[in-house]
Amino acid sequence: MKNIVVILIFAFLPFSCFSQNTPAKDEEKSEMKPSKNDDGEWELTVMDTQFDYFLNAVAKPVSQYSESYLKTKNTFLVTEWNSYYNSGKYRNIIESGIDYNPRENYGIQFEYKLYQVFAYVSWKYGLKMNGLSPSDATR
Repeated sequence: MKNIVVILIFAFLPFSCFSQNTPAKDEEKSEMKPSKNDDGEWELTVMDTQFDYFLNAVAKPVSQYSESYLKTKNTFLVTEWNSYYNSGKYRNIIESGIDYNPRENYGIQFEYKLYQVFAYVSWKYGLKMNGLSPSDATR
């Protein structure tokens, strides 16, 4: 009887070592979606520690842009960004698509911050984006 128990333990031991994780679906796409904060204003959170430095020390101030200019530029840049994301180009830089509706009134602060995300990526990683103005895209 002892031999049967020992044989069963050794027989089932390899099965207990297999991973129990199920693989993630390749169809899942990550997207950055604008969200409203408690005050009802649109909010964009950037998870890069150098972005705040870029906004305060490198980027042009918000007063140098109009909201309509930023909205036009962002519409073009989001399309370019999403095409890079969907094609897999710059996979090490662009990790998610952007859900942006040009008909939505996000406000100048949101439009400015989104535009500066594109300028920051160009500044930090050297990614050339056709929709950026030359003075915002320099390193």
